[in-house]
Amino acid sequence: MPERVYNFYAGPAILPYEVVKESAKGAVNFNDLGMSVMEISHRSADFDRVFCDAQMDMLRIMGLSEDEYTVLFLGGGASTQFCMVPFNFLKESMTADYVVTGGWAKKAVKEGKYFGNVNIAATSEDRNFCYIPGDYDLTPGAAYVHTTSNNTLVGTQMRDFPETGNVPHVCDMSSDFLSRRMDYGKFSLIYAGAQKNIGPSGVTAVVVRKSWVDQAREDIPTMMAYRTHLDKNSLFNTPPCFAVYVVGLVLKWILEQGGLEAVEAANEKKAALLYDYMDDNSDFYMGTADRDSRSLMNVTFRLPDEGLEKSFIAESTKRNLIGLKGHRSVGGCRASIYNAMPYEGVEALVQFMKDFRKNG
Repeated sequence: MPERVYNFYAGPAILPYEVVKESAKGAVNFNDLGMSVMEISHRSADFDRVFCDAQMDMLRIMGLSEDEYTVLFLGGGASTQFCMVPFNFLKESMTADYVVTGGWAKKAVKEGKYFGNVNIAATSEDRNFCYIPGDYDLTPGAAYVHTTSNNTLVGTQMRDFPETGNVPHVCDMSSDFLSRRMDYGKFSLIYAGAQKNIGPSGVTAVVVRKSWVDQAREDIPTMMAYRTHLDKNSLFNTPPCFAVYVVGLVLKWILEQGGLEAVEAANEKKAALLYDYMDDNSDFYMGTADRDSRSLMNVTFRLPDEGLEKSFIAESTKRNLIGLKGHRSVGGCRASIYNAMPYEGVEALVQFMKDFRKNG
């Protein structure tokens, strides 16, 4: 086995190799303190710099003001955010709009229904979520509108978002967070499990408009209140320190690449290479997402039969192309080509696909 394989897992997923190596140093002796970053106090000056740098770098990358927004680093994954958002902002007498574009969006809807009325503003479930709907039945004066920007399981991605006006827009960006340029100021709250694009599992980034937190309910448990974590700068309880440290390194890596403009261009180039080959060989590699809804992060496809798919996955592993099996709820194959996937990794995958078709 080589030192480094091409990792196409959907999450936990590939990290920039430079970040992995720097993380290894910090895991042993952080800042020449004679201690691991996992051992120092989260309230120490050394870790405070790590924490604050990560917050400021994230806002800088997104083009957001620290006067208007804050970054929270929380535990519990994006799944906990499915519950925290309505717990804070949805009362029994209110309605929240949800755009349902995949399995994770359905889970968010389930949690929302515990707290108030949920309106399905749009859904693509009629065709197994292979497309992004374009028409929205929005509720005037809704508590918020919830969308999912990228659908990891089915390989679709939102290009255009609903215009919500004065209604707060909440977005689960777990699997395409910081992968492209957009007006992040249109959102009142963005959450993202780190393990798909910006770091290891164990921490969730929440970017939230401070003024909206001021409107949140106060009659909820302490740990579930965004106000708690805003007031204590995510340090009400011990944060997932090592995960935050790695996220901070990834953010610096993004800045070193040239920010979101450079990252987006690289992602588009990688995706075009793979999709173009699939389109030219669509009788053998059949994409499952409509072309105008395709994800730049998760490329999903089927082969003519399940036997070939099993052989494809087994043979790809021998070529050091790891993690190409589709999600168990969908089947088929999936190549996750997040920010950290080098262009050479996609080139190697396409070459393998050519060889497999020829010899398979």
